[in-house]
Amino acid sequence: MSTPAQAGIDEVMLNFSPTSLQILNAVLAVVMFSIAIDLKPSDFKKLIRAPKPLLTGLASQFIVLPALTFCLVLATTPRPSIALGLMLVAACPGGNISNFITHRAGGNAALSVSMTAFATIFAIILTPFNIAFWGSLYEPTREILRQTSIDPVSVAITVGVMLVLPLCLGVLLNAKRPDITRRLRTPLQYLSMGIFVAFVVLALAANWSLFLEYAEAVAVLVIAHNALALGAGFGIATLAGLSAFDRRAIMIETGIQNSGLGLILIFGFFSGLGGMAVVAAFWGIWHAVSGLALSGYLSRSAPLRASYP
Repeated sequence: MSTPAQAGIDEVMLNFSPTSLQILNAVLAVVMFSIAIDLKPSDFKKLIRAPKPLLTGLASQFIVLPALTFCLVLATTPRPSIALGLMLVAACPGGNISNFITHRAGGNAALSVSMTAFATIFAIILTPFNIAFWGSLYEPTREILRQTSIDPVSVAITVGVMLVLPLCLGVLLNAKRPDITRRLRTPLQYLSMGIFVAFVVLALAANWSLFLEYAEAVAVLVIAHNALALGAGFGIATLAGLSAFDRRAIMIETGIQNSGLGLILIFGFFSGLGGMAVVAAFWGIWHAVSGLALSGYLSRSAPLRASYP
C-alpha cells in the first residue's frame, strides 16, 4: 500500500538539465569503456564453448528478476511511478561496480565481466522490451507508458550508444594494443568510478530536498528489491548446478543493476518523473552498500574453482 509520503511523488519532476544528461551519458560511456578494456575476444570464445554459467546469469538478469519485480509490485502496490522505477531498474543490465565486487567476494570475475559485456549487448533489445512488457501488464504503470509514448527503438539506440559502442571500442583496443590498455586499466577504472559517483552526488544535490522527502517512501521497497535480486541470482545459479565460484558472480551481477543507465532513461524519456528517479538514485546508493557488505562477508571463504575449464 502507498504511504502519505508517496502520495505526491507521481507528480514530482526532478530538475535535470539537458547538459547534465549529456555529461551523464559521457560519464557512463567512459565507465563502460573502462570495463571493456579488461576483455579479449578469447574471453567471449571461452564462454561460447561453455555457455551454461553465462546463459544462467543472463536468464537471471533479464527473465527471473523482471518477473519477480512484477510480483513484488503486485504484492506491495506502490505508487505508479515507484512501481515503474522498480521495473525499469530490473530491466537494466548489470552495474559497472559488479565486477569489482565479484572479485572482492572471491567469485568468478571473468564470468562477471563477460556477463556485463553480454548483458550490455542484449540490453539493446531486452531493456526496452522488459520496460514495455512488464509495465504494460500493470494498469497504473501502463498509464504512465501511454502518457510518455516511450519508443523502444529510441531506448535501444540510447543503450547502444552509451554502452555497446564503448564496449566494442574497449575490446578492440585491448586486442590491438594491450600495452596501452595495461597502462590505462587501473587508473581509468578508479577515475571513471570517481567521476560517476561525484556526478550523481552533484546531480542529486540540485534535488536534495525532494530526494530526502521521498527517499524514505522507497527505501524499504528498494532494499527488498535488491535482496530479491541477490536471492534470485543465487537461487537460479544453484538450481543450474553451478559451482560456488560462479554462483557468487551471478548473484552479484543480478543484484548490482546499472542504475546510471536507469537515470539516463528516466530523465531522457520520462522527464525525470519523481518516483522513478528516486528509486534509481536510491538503488545506486544501496546496491553499492549491500554489495560491498556481502563481498566482505563472502571473501572470508573464497572458493577457487569455476564450473568450466
